[in-house]
Amino acid sequence: MRVLGVDPGLTRCGVGVVDGTAGRPLRMAAVGVVRTPAEEETARRLVLIERGIDAWLDEHQPEVVAVERVFSQHNVSTVMGTAQASAVAMLCAARRGLPVALHTPSEVKAAVTGSGRADKAQVGSMVVRLLRLDAMPKPADAADALALAICHIWRAPAQNRLQRAVAAARRGPVPPSPKGISPS
Repeated sequence: MRVLGVDPGLTRCGVGVVDGTAGRPLRMAAVGVVRTPAEEETARRLVLIERGIDAWLDEHQPEVVAVERVFSQHNVSTVMGTAQASAVAMLCAARRGLPVALHTPSEVKAAVTGSGRADKAQVGSMVVRLLRLDAMPKPADAADALALAICHIWRAPAQNRLQRAVAAARRGPVPPSPKGISPS
């Protein structure tokens, strides 16, 4: 599976592509940051993020896009910019028919380090170790994007099973078939 991880932000939007499957060694395909100038108006910055993410999607052809789920912060302007950048990433993926997965910061930390309370240094250190890199990608937004992709690769199989079970439960029990006739 090839996953594009996106750590949304208006100034620096981390992007990272990881190839792999759960239980197998992972490989980093690419990592970087889509940057926008702080002095630009927000609408223009969102267009720049859209173009940057579209370029990553074109170049790396992921099968799924994993985006950090925006959570409430004390600084409303920061959370708004993050939410807007997150929406752009989801829109770019949806236009191409790519599935989008949202993961919370604590979910990503727990998947990568074993603790949902890990700090950025611990997450970065584990990203380096898991992907067998020579150094931690800079800035931290880039490493966080790789962590999102890793989290998705490891958690997707369980999430898919859970979604299928919930869908089956919503459909209700399968009525017994008449003797000798198997349901299709």
